[in-house]
Amino acid sequence: MEGPAAKYYVARYRWQMQEVAKRLPRSLIHSLILAQLLSSTIAPGALADEVDAETVAEHLAGAIRFPTISPADPGDFDGQPFIDLAAYLRETYPLVHQRLDVEVVADYSLLYTWRGSRPERDAALFMSHLDVVPVEAGTEELWQHPPFSGAIEEGHVWGRGALDIKCGVITWLEAAEALLAEGFVPERTVYLAFGHDEELGGTEGAASIAKTLEDRGARIALLFDEGGSIADDNSLLPGVPVAMVFVAEKAYLTLRLTAHGRGGHSSIPPRHTSIGKLASAIHRIEENPMPPRLTDTMRAMLEASAPHQSFLRRFAFNNLWLTKGTILRSLLKDDLQRVMVQTSTAATVIHGGVKDNVVPESAEAMVNFRLLPGDTPEGVIEHVRSAIDDPDIDIESLGWSPAPPPAAIDGPAFEVIRESVNAVVPDAVILPALLPGATDTRHYTRIAEDVYRFVPVRVGSSLMESFHGRDERIGVAHLGEAVEMAKGMVRRSASLAQAP
Repeated sequence: MEGPAAKYYVARYRWQMQEVAKRLPRSLIHSLILAQLLSSTIAPGALADEVDAETVAEHLAGAIRFPTISPADPGDFDGQPFIDLAAYLRETYPLVHQRLDVEVVADYSLLYTWRGSRPERDAALFMSHLDVVPVEAGTEELWQHPPFSGAIEEGHVWGRGALDIKCGVITWLEAAEALLAEGFVPERTVYLAFGHDEELGGTEGAASIAKTLEDRGARIALLFDEGGSIADDNSLLPGVPVAMVFVAEKAYLTLRLTAHGRGGHSSIPPRHTSIGKLASAIHRIEENPMPPRLTDTMRAMLEASAPHQSFLRRFAFNNLWLTKGTILRSLLKDDLQRVMVQTSTAATVIHGGVKDNVVPESAEAMVNFRLLPGDTPEGVIEHVRSAIDDPDIDIESLGWSPAPPPAAIDGPAFEVIRESVNAVVPDAVILPALLPGATDTRHYTRIAEDVYRFVPVRVGSSLMESFHGRDERIGVAHLGEAVEMAKGMVRRSASLAQAP
């Protein structure tokens, strides 16, 4: 027997021998016998071989096949796939489920506790989420491979959750399983936390896990969640592997716009219908976005990239006091960079009318904003009101979610990522950045000071388009190195003497 299966049985036998040792008398003869058994079973480092990418791909594909969907209507929620996925993970990662404490929180979320040898130290927490967004009705046949097939074809694992973010669940569990097989014992306690409703805000899953840990008096020294990844085609440093570590994220605000007008028969319409007014309002908002600016996080990203730039760009990034206007105009031309320097605007839902020959008296739309650090809901509402400039449009906030404070980029936690990535991808450039979206990390602000959003997988910009879209997939070739980097992050975090 060869490969991962052999490693598992060897690791299991080693563990069984260790359990036997606990029951044996501490006599010299027993100690010698046990030492001989262990030494003949496994040599130090024998299980530290390179991770097999194909095996990781098979495990990820299996996880994708469970349609753990967070529907828009909570009444449509189906918990059975989450239960089935938890059973699959239990079978796939036996050492993790034997050696770690495993809890189900809020019915479907999972919390793993890997107790450290020095429990007085603040813990390390590695997060991801089990749920995925729905597949838009009627588009299933347009996918190259069915969205929950978990197909491994053309060098990719296909399906909803491949990127967002079952690859994170699998990567952290693969890392923990491999470290257990190697006999690694963490000094600080390590948590793995996988929520079940991140796509709905995490109010049941992540929030409940955070509350559970808080009630137990847990403090988190290092927290890592989804967000950043490694790309070889980052527009800031094309041709160079760039690991984007999101040390901050945007706040979340949704406004409802309601347009009022005269209703009636479509044969005698008013000059401006409620739907027409609403369309004009949305257009004016899109044509008049919030002003761009360089946040502290964005400045740090540009300055960190400066040593790897051409002479002119290096000068520009090192002298932002002089060049920020030119740089802002350049960044606004790229959609992926634009959202890092501007509060974004996205009309996402629109309602109005009941019949093709009836002019409705009102129409409404929901517009979602992701706020730059420093922008406020009140400021956004005032800006929208000014841009629309129409008394027939009501503006109502549907609530907002503030962002956690930015994390430090000059401390040991950031170095954990840098060292772990460069140990596997030596030429990778590690950059701090601002995440345009929101994550479950906001639920942990009471017990964790600094949070970092990064999973060490390679995701090119061509694949980024499949986030929440059609043909979501991730490359197989680099999944092995992702687990190696994840192992490094767990090992370094668990052994780090200095807390951030």
